[in-house]
Amino acid sequence: MSNVQSQKVVTIDYTLTDDNSEVIDESTGGQFAYLHGSSNIIPGLEDALVGKEPGEQVQVTLAPDDAYGARDDQLLQSVPRDMFPEGAEVAVGNRFQAQGPDGDTIVLTVTNVGDEEVEVDANHPLAGETLHFDVKVVDIRDASAEELEHGHVHGPEGHEH
Repeated sequence: MSNVQSQKVVTIDYTLTDDNSEVIDESTGGQFAYLHGSSNIIPGLEDALVGKEPGEQVQVTLAPDDAYGARDDQLLQSVPRDMFPEGAEVAVGNRFQAQGPDGDTIVLTVTNVGDEEVEVDANHPLAGETLHFDVKVVDIRDASAEELEHGHVHGPEGHEH
């Protein structure tokens, strides 16, 4: 029987809750698969799953440093309202994609809307949060050569880039 290790495709069911036991996210029915060792999931959860076998369950609490990091106030900024796409609904809580200085796509969450300026937050929505995972390992298989080359799992029909 195989266990969770680098270069394996691991399928898990999980429930993610916050410190108040509120469900933040969940995946059941074997719908979530990732390539272990390729930074497809947060580091603390990946570390907690090493060596587990199908059918095993694990509960893990992750401090921000092992999850989405601490909140960084430098990632809060005001931008001119006309920077948003014409016709876009700019409201508190809405998310927009932008290009960062290094060319990577970043997600901005609107935190305040003024007549001329819009405050946005580039922190991950779960930055600064302690996260609680309840995970069951559903399946483990060898990754295909293509999955290893691409660094992520492909579905049964393959994957187009």
